[in-house]
Amino acid sequence: MHRQLSGHVLLMAALTGLFGLRVAGQAVQFWMPQSFLPAFDAFQGSNLSYSTLLLMQLLILALMLRTCLRVSAGISVPDRRFGHGLAWFGGIYMAGSVVRIAVGIAVPSAPAWFSAWIPAFFHLVLAGFVLSAARYHMRHPRPAGQGIEP
Repeated sequence: MHRQLSGHVLLMAALTGLFGLRVAGQAVQFWMPQSFLPAFDAFQGSNLSYSTLLLMQLLILALMLRTCLRVSAGISVPDRRFGHGLAWFGGIYMAGSVVRIAVGIAVPSAPAWFSAWIPAFFHLVLAGFVLSAARYHMRHPRPAGQGIEP
């Protein structure tokens, strides 16, 4: 595996693992609460029902795992245009996540959504994953003769 490629895979895998721990931590607190973990409500950053949130998280986690596997196996064909789109999305997502945290720190009277630190941190993790995938697509040229497939 190419050195830069393996770095992308390792970073994306680490971010996927972190997100998986977040999903597992909240699930444990829902079904079998443990005193060493933050309370269930500390994981909740929105008004979504837990079943809806869990479904969305599992879909995101599956997409992250699929992306890691495709990149590591060399199946994901780099596409600069797709990478630029991911970079824009990831940059906006990261900026919004940082602003959320900044408001939570700077404005004591801000709504609880701004000070829910576990969800806020994991939005940084997800944005980092998107930016890492963007970098993969932008830094690795498409092999000659291959079509466009992200």
